[in-house]
Amino acid sequence: MKISDLLSPADVMIDVRTSGKPLLLQEFAAKAAAGLGLPADQVASYLLKREELGSTGIGKGVAIPHARLPELQRPHGLLARLKSPIEFDAIDGQAVDIVFVLLLPAAVEHEALAALALVARALRAPETLARLRGAKTMSELYSAIA
Repeated sequence: MKISDLLSPADVMIDVRTSGKPLLLQEFAAKAAAGLGLPADQVASYLLKREELGSTGIGKGVAIPHARLPELQRPHGLLARLKSPIEFDAIDGQAVDIVFVLLLPAAVEHEALAALALVARALRAPETLARLRGAKTMSELYSAIA
């Protein structure tokens, strides 16, 4: 499995503006739902419920909000670099500016875990983070991780 199996160039956003985590997750849910043919409020509900269990802010300005949806057949990702970092209750206390939302099928647990591990490894690499933060276009942002 590769990042490009989870993320398409159409699902990358640059300089996203938001006032906070709940609104950001709702915006991501609406974009994902439109592409997947699912109700946006349902996708948002799954993401927000997961976040209630504990922050998905993994440190170094990165968050990987994720949820398992019974309706999904394969993993689906969205990537954004925020215009300004936001508070995300990350494990290191740092605000977040790189967000990779991962929607996973509920039925295939090993595939879901593999997808999450793949994204987490990619976003821990300092050189990848530098490329993501230095990207000037959505195409460069996609190329920095795919």
